[in-house]
Amino acid sequence: MLKNSTITPTDLGEKSPPSGKLIAAGFHALSDPLRIQILELLREQELCVCDLCDRLGVPQSKLSFHLKTLKEAALVRSRQEGRWIYYSLNLAQFLALEQYLSDYRHLIPIRPARHCSDAD
Repeated sequence: MLKNSTITPTDLGEKSPPSGKLIAAGFHALSDPLRIQILELLREQELCVCDLCDRLGVPQSKLSFHLKTLKEAALVRSRQEGRWIYYSLNLAQFLALEQYLSDYRHLIPIRPARHCSDAD
């Protein structure tokens, strides 16, 4: 997660666009190859930590760090069933990131800056 940034519950609401912090956290979370592997596994099905550790061949402490980053970016959800915690994708956040990027396709051509001497 990005240092000194706090994501509030309102950042996760689907009624308003995600905040800049949440968008940045999402792209930060997507910048690590292991986190991408985690997301790829979760595309197939919901999984518990032990299954993710087995499939990725990483210790639980390392996986927990990466899952925390993905949760803080709202890219994954967790639910507890008994003593097990299961993880799944939060598709709404992926859609928000996709929408953020697609908005750039619709920008009008950006005019070049004026020379400082022309601004007078």
